[in-house]
Amino acid sequence: MSDARDEPPVEQGSADPIRVLVVDDHALFRRGLEMVLDGEPDIQVVGEASDGHEAVEQAGDLLPDVVLMDIMMPGRTGIDACTPIKDVVPSAKIVMLTISDEEADLFDAIKAGATGYLLKEIPPDEVATAVRSVYCGQSLISPSMASKLLTEFASMIKKGDDRQQQVPAPRLTDREMEVLRLVAKGLNNRDIAKELFISENTVKNHIRNILEKLQLHSRMEAVVYAVREKLLEIT
Repeated sequence: MSDARDEPPVEQGSADPIRVLVVDDHALFRRGLEMVLDGEPDIQVVGEASDGHEAVEQAGDLLPDVVLMDIMMPGRTGIDACTPIKDVVPSAKIVMLTISDEEADLFDAIKAGATGYLLKEIPPDEVATAVRSVYCGQSLISPSMASKLLTEFASMIKKGDDRQQQVPAPRLTDREMEVLRLVAKGLNNRDIAKELFISENTVKNHIRNILEKLQLHSRMEAVVYAVREKLLEIT
């Protein structure tokens, strides 16, 4: 989990551009995002949608790499559209752009399959960096928002609102648990590498192994799973 500004941009070269679908019920906001991203040589806005229903249809037709989507829209919300989009394009990274920093909205977005959650107040010049970062496998959630997510989840567990899965939790190695704990604190790959005195590539490999073992798609999903299965103790 990392703030978008913490991550270096991906190398720009002859590789295919990152395909982005923009979803927001405000046409001016969509146009603004398109203008910002169209100026990036390694990013291509392939389509837009004004609500969750259109987003699912466009995702199936356009197969975007990244979906930038508003969380609250009339008709079908961004949260409601997350799971169907992941069903039709499993590889797509979904980033919620919203004015809301409510813990419940953050929890619902991640639970539905969103990879990142950014407030709309993010400076325009950081949107492209956010797209590149999430495309490269980072979960775009700042440490403060990660803390809110874990607090909300712990509260739900105490209230008994969440039912634990009745299956054995896959066994993670001691090192994988160390990495997962640092992910839960909001550290990005570079900071985790420094903390554990290992390389960033090694951190990426550990996170890949964690996701494969838990059969999950994002770092935050892994943290949520670990809290639910009491692999991590969150105070």
